[in-house]
Amino acid sequence: MGLGSDMYRQQILDHYKNPRNYGELEDADIEHVGENPMCGDTIKMFVQLADDDETIEYVSFVGDGCAISQASASMLSGELQGRTLASVREMDRDDIIDMLGVELSPMRIKCAVLAEKVAQDGIDIHDGEIDIEETTTE
Repeated sequence: MGLGSDMYRQQILDHYKNPRNYGELEDADIEHVGENPMCGDTIKMFVQLADDDETIEYVSFVGDGCAISQASASMLSGELQGRTLASVREMDRDDIIDMLGVELSPMRIKCAVLAEKVAQDGIDIHDGEIDIEETTTE
């Protein structure tokens, strides 16, 4: 691994130690929780929609877990602002891995994608597509 991957590792540690958009959001339009039982990660996402009910205006989260899961939630909370719900649905694990900028083992991928899955399931619940209490990465 070169100097570039060290930069991304530092970015992950920074987001873990100083998470962005951390905290509960009162009156969120979308609120959903998920866990990665293999690692003990938990994340609850809060999404405020713009007046068009399709564009994400603000995202926050609370959670606990490993550096990868919490940094991913922090980074994703910033990435989702301004996106449409449809574009969030189209995201996949490669988008998250690219955002993190480091290679991950198969076990760590579940940590990395937890926030993405929680956001996607929250959107699907909001739109009446699914009815679940909690997302898991099992």
